[in-house]
Amino acid sequence: MTKKKNEVWEWTKALIIAVLLAAVIRYFFFAPIVVDGLSMMPTLHDKDRMIVNKIGYTVGKPKRFDIIVFHAPEGKDYIKRVIGLPGDKVEYKNDILYVNGKAYKEPYLEQYKREVMDGPLTEPFTLKDYINRDTVPENQLFVMGDNRRNSRDSRQIGTVPMQKVLGKTSLVYWPIEDFRSVAYQKN
Repeated sequence: MTKKKNEVWEWTKALIIAVLLAAVIRYFFFAPIVVDGLSMMPTLHDKDRMIVNKIGYTVGKPKRFDIIVFHAPEGKDYIKRVIGLPGDKVEYKNDILYVNGKAYKEPYLEQYKREVMDGPLTEPFTLKDYINRDTVPENQLFVMGDNRRNSRDSRQIGTVPMQKVLGKTSLVYWPIEDFRSVAYQKN
């Protein structure tokens, strides 16, 4: 009888440790997230399942073109691409992104740009048009969805405070046939 009690106790301890370990990993390091909507098409699809890496954003700094997850004002978590970092001057002219006066290629938008026949994919703008400032404020990010015509992003909700960022995401793990990395590689 004592042997059975001891074995049950050992299994119970192992289960408690496993649950605590999983909770710590999910809360502090990695978390699953499901893409909800079409705002990041063609890069991400509705219902894609991804892993959010919380480590890089708790100790590191975001980089331009990272795909991040953040708490949006509506109480939802959004997935968007970092376009402007603190202090950046961001504008679009002739469907080209300019940051601090330098033109940037956005290869992840090329598919949509080819499909659009009735004007630019991204309407021309300056930061002043949306956030009434010339530069992205300190400790804030300017983010946009890749589906520029169908995305609720910094153009509507304003800049994103760094403390609202949950982490960076770049790995789609489900559906399994779509397993891929969506990390942007600068040339």
